[in-house]
Amino acid sequence: MAEDSGEIEKLYEYCEKLNEAKDKSLNKVDYEGIIAAANGSVKAKQLAAQMIPKFFKFFPDLSEQALDQHLYLCEDEELGVRVQAIRGLPFFCKDTPEHLAKIVDILGQLLVAGDNVERDAVHKALMMLLRQDVKTSLTALFKHIGGLDDRNAEDLSTWETIREKVLCFIRDKVFPLKAELLRPQAEMERHVANLVKQNLQDVTAVEFKLFIDFLKSLSLFGQNAPVERVQELVEIIEGQADLDAQFNVSDGDHIDRFISCLSMALPFFMRGASSSNFFSYLNKQILPVFDKLPEEQKLSMLKILAECSFTAKPQDSRQLLPAVVQLLKTPNASNSLCGYKIVTGQTSDRLGEDFSEQYKDFTERLSTIEDLSRAMIKKLTQGMADHNKAMAAAKLEEEKDAIKKQKQNATMGLRSCNNILAMTLPLHSKVPSFIGDKKITLSWKETTPTVAAAGKKRSAATLSSTSASKKGRGAGGDFQNPLLNKAFQGLNDGRGRGRGRGWRGRGGGGRSYR
Repeated sequence: MAEDSGEIEKLYEYCEKLNEAKDKSLNKVDYEGIIAAANGSVKAKQLAAQMIPKFFKFFPDLSEQALDQHLYLCEDEELGVRVQAIRGLPFFCKDTPEHLAKIVDILGQLLVAGDNVERDAVHKALMMLLRQDVKTSLTALFKHIGGLDDRNAEDLSTWETIREKVLCFIRDKVFPLKAELLRPQAEMERHVANLVKQNLQDVTAVEFKLFIDFLKSLSLFGQNAPVERVQELVEIIEGQADLDAQFNVSDGDHIDRFISCLSMALPFFMRGASSSNFFSYLNKQILPVFDKLPEEQKLSMLKILAECSFTAKPQDSRQLLPAVVQLLKTPNASNSLCGYKIVTGQTSDRLGEDFSEQYKDFTERLSTIEDLSRAMIKKLTQGMADHNKAMAAAKLEEEKDAIKKQKQNATMGLRSCNNILAMTLPLHSKVPSFIGDKKITLSWKETTPTVAAAGKKRSAATLSSTSASKKGRGAGGDFQNPLLNKAFQGLNDGRGRGRGRGWRGRGGGGRSYR
């Protein structure tokens, strides 16, 4: 104890001399004594952890020695010493900002701390440095997310753990304070966007969505952003979708990634961004082998394609139509198949041919499917009433769940029938036209009441089709009419595959922060 007391007294003596000195750089021996005390008792280490950063700026020739000794304190077996040393790290940068990137890098690695008090000290230290220099601090933190080529493969699990903790810190501590931290706004939002773009080579689906959602929240890409900035987000998503890669029908992960990316890009298509690259990839790579896809992925692909169709431009639609026609098992183009005369100005226009017979046959078939759809609407509407009565009478939860599922199936069937009526209306014209998105209610989506089909008053069936529960996505209706049953077979009988899977393998390992 006496030795410990003497050690403490000596530390206070060094500190007092340095405080009193007008030119502290002349008291190099005293600062060296403080650095050496970091190898002493627990109390001496705690005091040294306060004093080393305090006088650090006055002794640049001892900076490496002082910082290394302080980092040993950050690894000390005593929690109190570690916490005190972590709290002192930001003060190395207060007057010597050239050390800030290194200190942030160290603190990023210390985020793996298991003790709550220690981890809280790391969080507070990082926030101090973010407020001092947000640009440099974020750049240093993001190096833990990417930068695989700079890391060795000795300890992959350590690097993975650090990376995960840094991501959580950015998500939980930095993103919520973006309005406070990202100043000046325009400059810092652009810097963060560039950091995100540079570090997306190795992310999971969940992580990628996290970054896209954050970018969407920035004013840079907000609702008032010009189309070119919205297009920038689409290009980021296109990169993750691997649109330059050869499509492999047996690579389920690639298929899921494409579907997920296309779904993620959909809101930006609605804001004017181009979907042409996605549609081109669909047309050239996916649709030709569509029949070889697993059934669940077929359904997911059809759903997202249906959603994107509302945003498709005429040139995209013309590009996709031939492949879609092939999927519908029809060997010819729409003019010779349905009797339409389509004038595009191309030499392939068959203006001199008579398609009246095909057109007559086609419109008769349209009328038949419309009659069947109206009959099915009537049947499903009556069924909905029966389901409501059965639900009121049901007592067991199992019975209620079964009835709910039947109602969900009936609701989707009603929406599908109403969609048929909405889509066949413009097809009766000798000159086909794009339907647009106002008359179609995707059967698996919960939406506002639909526009009355075929120009008629809204029926009870139409109203019923918009009032069902949001549950039961992907469930199909039980159509008794064999023609309609065949028409809907395979479209509503499965569920989309989950999209939270990892997209790319990772490599690289951990590294010491020394």
